[in-house]
Order: sequence, then C-alpha cells, then structure tokens
Amino acid sequence: MPERGVRRLLERLLPPSLLGRLSVVMVAGVLATQLVGNLIWATQLRRDSAVEARMASQHLARSAASTIRFFLSLPANYRPILIQQFREMGGTRFFVNVNQGPLAIREIAPHALAETVVATVGAALKSDLPQLAGYRVGFAWPSDLVVADSGAHIGDLPENWVQHILLLKPNPAPVLVIQAELEPGNWLYLAALMPNPYFLQSSNPWTLDRVLLQALSLAAVLLLSILVVRWTTRPLAALSDAAEAFGRGETPPPLPQTGSREFVQTARAFSGMRERIQRYLEDRERLFVSISHDLRTPITRLKLRTELLDDDVQRNEFHDDLDELDMMVKGALQCVKDSDIHENATEVRLDPLLQRMVRGTQLAGHVVHYVETDLSVKAKPLALKRAIGNLLDNALFYGKTAHLSACREGTNVVIRIRDDGPGVAEEAFASLFQPYVRLEHGREQNAHGMGLGLGIARSIVQAHGGELTLANHREGGLEATIRLPAQ
Repeated sequence: MPERGVRRLLERLLPPSLLGRLSVVMVAGVLATQLVGNLIWATQLRRDSAVEARMASQHLARSAASTIRFFLSLPANYRPILIQQFREMGGTRFFVNVNQGPLAIREIAPHALAETVVATVGAALKSDLPQLAGYRVGFAWPSDLVVADSGAHIGDLPENWVQHILLLKPNPAPVLVIQAELEPGNWLYLAALMPNPYFLQSSNPWTLDRVLLQALSLAAVLLLSILVVRWTTRPLAALSDAAEAFGRGETPPPLPQTGSREFVQTARAFSGMRERIQRYLEDRERLFVSISHDLRTPITRLKLRTELLDDDVQRNEFHDDLDELDMMVKGALQCVKDSDIHENATEVRLDPLLQRMVRGTQLAGHVVHYVETDLSVKAKPLALKRAIGNLLDNALFYGKTAHLSACREGTNVVIRIRDDGPGVAEEAFASLFQPYVRLEHGREQNAHGMGLGLGIARSIVQAHGGELTLANHREGGLEATIRLPAQ
C-alpha cells in the first residue's frame, strides 16, 4: 500500500484529538507488548510443561511397573486379599482392582500433554514388562470412571478407599488409568493421579490470575497515559483559545508560562507574534489616516487651481480625475476603519437588532420583510450591524424589495438577505468581494457607490468565525448568506 494510502487509513482510524491518538497509541503499544510476551511465555510454558509431564509420567510408569510385577508374582487367589488390605490400610499410591477383562474408559478430551503422558507410560511399560500380553493406558474424569466389572463407579466406593489416591472435590483432577493383563481372564486395574494433578492447566498461559494482572497493568497504563496527555495538552487548548480569540479581534488572556519547554517556547513565540500583528494593525490604521489627511490638502489645492483654467473641457476632466482620486482615498480609509472596529464581543439578540434596521429602511420608503426568530449570537454588535447593513443596502439598491430572515441550522445561526433584482452572472461571483469592483447594473442603480460594502461585510463576518456566501436565488434575485457559530 502506498505511503499516502497508509496515512489516509491512519487518519481515518485514529481519533481526531491528540488525547485520543496518544491514548490509542499507548494502548496499542501495551497490547502488542503483552501479546508478544504472552506468545513467548506460552511457548516456553508449553515446552517446560511437556518436559515436566514426560519426567513425571516416567516416574509414575516405573511405580506402576513395580506394582504389576509384584502382582504377577502372587498367586491369583491371594491378590483379592492383598487388595482388600491395601484398601483398609491406605497409604498406597494406586487404587487397585482385579477385573476379568479391560474396562471401557471414557477418556478426556484430546490434549497434547495427556497424549504425551499416555505415550510415555505405554513405552515404559512395554520396555520394563515385555512379558505383558496386553495393556491399556488412558485418562478419565472421576465422574466417568468405572472401576469394576459390575459397572461400579469410583464415586460408589467408600471415601476412605480413595481419599488419599484421587481428588474428587472441590475441583476434580483427571485420573490416569493403567490396565495390564496378568494372565487370561485377569486384568490388573490401577488408577492414580499425576504428581501434579492439575498438569493439564499448567500449560495454559491464559489463566484467570494472569489475565487479571495484565488487565490491571493495561488499565494502569491507560489511566496514566490519559492523565499525562491531558496534562500535556491542556496548555495547547489554552493556546488554541487564545489564537481563536485573537482572530476574532478580542484581547486573549495571557498564556501560562508553565509546562513543557516546547510549550513555553511556543507560547512566547505566539505572544511575540500577536504583539507584532497588533502593532502592524495600529500602524496600518495610522498610516491610512495620515495618507487620507495629507492627500486631501493637495487635492483641494488642485481643485482650486483647475478653476483658473480657461478650457472648460480640460477643467471638467481635471475635476473628474480629482473627484475619483478623492473617492478612492475615502474608500480606502473607510475599508480600514469599517473592518477593524474596536469593541468587545457580547451576546447579541438578532430580533431587536434586525427590527431596528428594518424600521430604518421602512422610514426611508423601502419594503423589507422580516419574521422574528428569537435567536442570539456572540458578536461585536456594531460590526455585525455594519456587515448586515451593507448587505441590506445592496439588496435595496438593486431590488425594490428585500427579504431578511434568520434561522438555526445545526451548530450555526444563518442570516439571509435576498433582493428581487436581476441577480449576478455566474462568471462575476469570483470578483464580487474585490474592492472597487462594481457590476454594470450596480453602477446604474447606485452611481455614488465605491464597491467596498461586500468586502467589508465579508471581513467582519470572517472576524467572527463565520462565512459569507453569495448565490442567485431560485425565485430570482441575489441572496447573501451569513453563517455564524451559534451560542
């Protein structure tokens, strides 16, 4: 998979936040480490368990061979008497019985260690007692263990017969059953536990205590990771809030000078950048004010001198050029001042604000339709009023009627201003927000405009973290849409 595809896959799988990503990475790292460790541990554990089971089965097989050899040396009629004495006296390793033939044993489910023990015991018996006519070896659970020709189960026997030989309660252990043919019609029955009765469980790496320990370690790592990441990312959240507030034109709170070295350096760099930008904005405003002031005097002098010209045509041309220059200077100054209004953001209720604007236009003889919505936004009141006012003025200049509405859409408050004018050609939308750009029908309707209203409105809306878009309405006319973050 190409590197770009891997990056896209990771972006899709990982959470968007730094806290989530670091937590996922830490958990994945711990899980991978535990998985590899468990695989190594399980391999070693199975190998050690197999060696231990093989050695224990060889020792048990030698004991069984000695017992079988002893019973082979006894006359057949003495064997039941000796077995009865074993049962009454206790202290023997095997439960012993003599049957007329081999009993059917319901063996346990297949298991690698059990198969190893059965094979080892069988090989040892065959090696130590080559004279045996036949033998059978297998494992059975105590509840399924038949011990006599009569069909008696081991649970039917007196408890003192098996209490030192078998584990029945509370957690039964598998029983190794060895049946050897002493002579035709006589099979010696031996039942015993392995030296480690629960040897089948010794090779299981997923025991409850081990799983619980790993779960606790994973939970501890996850908890510590979340605490450390939260402690690390909290200053970043403060930096993000400060940057957002500065972008809206507000005065952000001072950033903490504590935390990691990287954050302290970033905070200092941000503070320095903010101060430089603030100085630049102030210098820009002073520069435009100075330019406007300084240019008005020579423009006025030039206008007076043009009055002395005898040629009426040249005098009128000079007047037109000077008027255009004066309009450009005033427009540039207005653009700077209107897009940089110094006021604090507060909760603004849209109904009183928009209704005052509607009443003002109606007093001037215009028709504006508006329906109350009871919505509020956090904004700079004068700046927001100026942005909406510019759009409303445009709608009334280029159409006879304006439609003003506000609604809630998801996480945004949407304000729409629509006129009933001719609309705008599609190829002209790209240049509408540029300063001094005016369409032909706009110059006809409003000869004194400078083409700055849309640019100023968009700058104000963007400073509030919103978006201003223009589009032709399906019923005719141009519709301006302001999207602002809801409270």
